[in-house]
Amino acid sequence: MGSIAMLEKPHAVCIPYPAQGHINPMLKLAKLLHFQGFHITFVNTEFNHQRLLKSRGPDSLNGLSSFRFETIPDGLPPSDADATQDIPSLCASTTKHCLTPFRELLSKLNDTTSSNVPPVTCIVSDAIMSFTVEAAEELGIPEVLFWTASACGYMGYAQYPNLIEKGFAGFKGTSLDAVIDWIPGMEGIRLKDIPTFIRTTDPDEFMIKFVNNEVERAKRASAIIFNTFEELEHDVVDGLSSMFPPIYTIGPLHLLINQVDNDDLKPIGSNLWKEEAECLSWLDTKEPNSVVYVNFGSIAVMTPNQLVEFAWGLANSNQTFLWVIRPDLVSGDSAILPPEFLSVTKERGLLASWCPQEQVLIHPSIGGFLTHNGWNSTLETISCGVPMICWPFFAEQQTNCWFCCNKWGIGMEIDSDVKRDEVELLVNELMVGNKGKEMKKEAMEWKKLAEEASTSSAGSSYMNLQKMINQVLLCPKKLN
Repeated sequence: MGSIAMLEKPHAVCIPYPAQGHINPMLKLAKLLHFQGFHITFVNTEFNHQRLLKSRGPDSLNGLSSFRFETIPDGLPPSDADATQDIPSLCASTTKHCLTPFRELLSKLNDTTSSNVPPVTCIVSDAIMSFTVEAAEELGIPEVLFWTASACGYMGYAQYPNLIEKGFAGFKGTSLDAVIDWIPGMEGIRLKDIPTFIRTTDPDEFMIKFVNNEVERAKRASAIIFNTFEELEHDVVDGLSSMFPPIYTIGPLHLLINQVDNDDLKPIGSNLWKEEAECLSWLDTKEPNSVVYVNFGSIAVMTPNQLVEFAWGLANSNQTFLWVIRPDLVSGDSAILPPEFLSVTKERGLLASWCPQEQVLIHPSIGGFLTHNGWNSTLETISCGVPMICWPFFAEQQTNCWFCCNKWGIGMEIDSDVKRDEVELLVNELMVGNKGKEMKKEAMEWKKLAEEASTSSAGSSYMNLQKMINQVLLCPKKLN
C-alpha cells in the first residue's frame, strides 16, 4: 500500500460506537486511512477515552501530529469504569445527545483561525452512530458508514420491518423455531437466529425503533463498508447491494493492517481493559492444537450458575484451556469460581481478565475457541483457521452462530441454558472428535480465502479498500 499524493491532505473524522467491539475495527480502519495519506481525527466518548488512558497509560494516545484523538460526551451519568455501559441506554443517549457536540467538534476542526489541521473532508462513522450523516450533509462532504459486525447481521436488522409485517416478530406469538425462507442469502434461517431485539413482546420497544431508524438513515450515506470479505458472505452482500448505497467489503481488517509497516502507528491501541500478555508465554509451553481458548467478549454477561456450569464442563473434559474472565462477566455479581474447580484444573488451565486475542488465536497451541460469536471474535477465528463452539449472547451474535454452524461448517452451537455435561461433550468433540477434525479442515479453507482477500494487491478486500477511498472518500459530495 502506498500513500496518496495530494495538494492538500484529506482529513477523515472517524467515530466509532462507544463499545470495545466497535472501537477495535474502527481504529484499524483509521490506521489504514492514515497510511494512505489521510489526516485522522479519532473521536471517542469522554468515558472511553479515560478507560483507554487507564488501560494503556497516560501517554498512550499521544501519537502522531496527523493522527489525533478527540472526545465528545455520551450523555450518560457516571458508571463503573471497568465495565461496558448498558447498550440500550447508550444507544438512546448517543442518538439524543451526541449530534450537537459532534457538530461543535467539526466546527472547531474547520476553524482555520485556531485549528492547525486540514479542513475535514469526509466522515467515517459507525453505522449505529448514523446521526453523523446529518453533520456530513450540512458540510457537503462524503459520509461512509462502517458496519463493524457481519453482513448477515445487518441483513437481519434490515428485515425487521418485513418480519413484523409478516407476523414473525416475537410480540405476535410466533415460535422462535419458525423457519424464514425469503431473506436473500439466509434461506432456511430460524426466527431464533435473527438478531435478538425482534423477540420483544412490546411493539414499541426502543431497540426495534432504534434499529429501524439507523437502517433507514443509512440509505442517505455515501457508502457502507463491512469488515468481511466477499467470499464469506457473497450472497448476503449481493442482497444488501440492491437495498443500500454502494457497499464495500474490506475485511478482515486485522489482516489488512498487518500489511502496513509503520512503527509510529503500532503503539496506538484500543483495548479498554489492560491486556495480560503473560498468557502468550504460557501458551508457548503447550503442544500444538492442544488448548481450548474461552472468551465471551466485552459485552456478554452470564449468571453465576452459568459460570459454574461452564467451569465444570471445562474441568470434566480434561482438556487444557485458557479462559478470559472479565471483571463484569457475571451480571450484578463478582465472577467467583468454585475453589474445587481451581484446584482440579490448576495444572492445565489459565485464567486471565483480558488478553491480546489476535495473538492468542494465531498461536499454534490453540485448537478450538469457545466463543460468544461477536463478529470481531468470529472473523479473527476464521482468519486463524480455528474451529469453534458457539454460545451467542445477544443481538446479531445468534445470526453469526447460525452461519458458522450451518453455512460455513466451522462451529457447533451450545444451548443458552448451558449444562456442564453438554460443555464437556462439545469441548471433547471440538478438540479430539471427528466433527472437530472436519470443522478444522473447513476452517483452514476459510483461513486461506481470508488471506487471499486481504493480503494480496489482487485480493477483493484490498482492492475494495482502494476503490472506496478513491470513489467515495476522495470525491466531493454530490449535492442533491
